[in-house]
Amino acid sequence: MRLAVVGDCLLDIDLVGSVNRLCPDAPAPVLDLDDERVRAGGAGLAARLAAADGVPVTLVSSVAGDQDGQRLREQLAGIPAVLGPSRRSTPAKTRLLAGGRSIARIDRGGKGKPPAATDDMLDAVRDADAVLVSDYGHGLTGDDRLRGLLAALAGRIPVVWDPHPRGADPVAGVAVATPNLAEATGSSTVDGQVLEAAGRAAALLRTRWQARAVAVTLGARGALVRDNGVSHVVPARQVTSTDPCGAGDRFAAVLATRLMAGDRLIEATRTAVEESGRFLAAGGVASIGREPRPDDELAVGLTAARRLAASVRARGGTVVATGGCFDLLHAGHARTLRAARELGDCLIVCVNSDDSVHRLKGDGRPINGQDDRAELLRTLGCVDAVVIFNEDGPERVLAELRPDLWVKGGDYSPAALPEADLVGSWGGEIVVTPYHDGRSTTHLAGALLAIS
Repeated sequence: MRLAVVGDCLLDIDLVGSVNRLCPDAPAPVLDLDDERVRAGGAGLAARLAAADGVPVTLVSSVAGDQDGQRLREQLAGIPAVLGPSRRSTPAKTRLLAGGRSIARIDRGGKGKPPAATDDMLDAVRDADAVLVSDYGHGLTGDDRLRGLLAALAGRIPVVWDPHPRGADPVAGVAVATPNLAEATGSSTVDGQVLEAAGRAAALLRTRWQARAVAVTLGARGALVRDNGVSHVVPARQVTSTDPCGAGDRFAAVLATRLMAGDRLIEATRTAVEESGRFLAAGGVASIGREPRPDDELAVGLTAARRLAASVRARGGTVVATGGCFDLLHAGHARTLRAARELGDCLIVCVNSDDSVHRLKGDGRPINGQDDRAELLRTLGCVDAVVIFNEDGPERVLAELRPDLWVKGGDYSPAALPEADLVGSWGGEIVVTPYHDGRSTTHLAGALLAIS
């Protein structure tokens, strides 16, 4: 099965550095440049993200023969593509980044007549098992022949349309259109209830576009799907990210891929929301082309937790960590975790593995396996990352993460904790939150045993 990604390709350039002073002749920040990152954006980014998942993909786009077009073609190397000529200069977007955040953007190109679809481009779309239309407002999706083909295909295969305010409307019958909240409502800020506004917008757009469904992406809130007169909210797990660039492309690419594989719309949307969150937690577009550091089998999630901690520190935030077995989650756990998260800008939970819990607690423990315990913790809005460790204590993981605050719940004395000297060695602090009497996993386990 093959996915065709059709739409506008851009040249994205990130100038990455630090800002420590202002210009002497104007109140403007001076960016001390450390790195320049170049990549394909728009439909090119969506195609690259799908290909990185192992999905057979063909990119269908138009690229000009100018200098930026040549740089764009270099960035598309390795992706199967049918690239027609473009009468419009290559759109290039240059971001100035400091501390992981954009401080300015420079746009150039995008001038001239809209591109036209060639016969080869149409053949590549016609041969696909699913189509993702990645519209960035540069004219390709307005081509009459392409639109006629997409309308015909929409009745036979999944067609996902990622629209743009300056682009053409989706053709009738698409499986799902995926505007973000600003695109759906026409405003970057929405007063009142966000979900209510998204639901109204999705219903109106579904009728206007004659789409089978509309999925409004809501950033950190997840997505709202309008399908057959009903709105479904698919929440997102909380992640810490300073750069949301590319999350929409990731969402649309995963959604199209899962629909091509036969998933139902809500199931496909849930997967797309989850994968978009993982993409941002791993560093977003900055992680593209970077070799991930391998986790060992005893520290599941350590790479993601390292990246999260680095991202929070880069913007001057406070990294908080806590740990335990969390065999049966109860109110005491929830209160401690919530209190820990309120102390900083992210919370990493270090969890004893099954073998570690068994050594510490004895026969019959753990009651819940480590994967289930980690999954339950990740569903809590106050938890940003989970790391599983196999030792009796968390010292090895702490040495990797070097949190600013190490939080323990209960009647511990900070100085008496085995990890106290280690945390203090990098200037970290140990914080003990109040003990919640009567909330105990051991007590709950005993009660379960008594009634079994």
